[in-house]
Amino acid sequence: MTTFDLLTDAFGRIRENAHEAARGLSTEQLTYRPTPDANSIAWLVWHLTRVQDDHINDAAGTPQVWTADGWAERFDLPLPAESTGFGHSSSDVAAVTATASNLLGYHDAVYDRTVEYLKTLNDDDLSRVIDENWNPPVTLGVRLVSVIGDDMQHAGQAAYVRGLLPR
Repeated sequence: MTTFDLLTDAFGRIRENAHEAARGLSTEQLTYRPTPDANSIAWLVWHLTRVQDDHINDAAGTPQVWTADGWAERFDLPLPAESTGFGHSSSDVAAVTATASNLLGYHDAVYDRTVEYLKTLNDDDLSRVIDENWNPPVTLGVRLVSVIGDDMQHAGQAAYVRGLLPR
């Protein structure tokens, strides 16, 4: 198994889990919050996708799918275009509404861009420092693992919320 195979498998599992959590749900179901301050499936899938879009494209030096491919306009959220969900208040979470088609379409577009970028990498690239703002500085490999870990947690949370949907 190559590094590309390993990373593509991990991001593919995130994609599968995001699809399983959101597929076939109405906008009302996607925005359901089990408690007033809980995250909804819509917010969780949007956030995990925004983080992947932001971090992968920052590392690649390419524009984000969110803005470059018109997803920000399609979602038309009352949030700044650069918002990824970090630091969101409960009202910000409530503002993230979307159809399953938009959520999963955006996620698929980010997944495709991620795989394109992963194809360009070799093992030596993983040691490249991409963020000097931390001690120790963050390498590309650490950033990729961080995105995978964060995304998997949020995909699992979305699946959990789906299980809590009122029947």
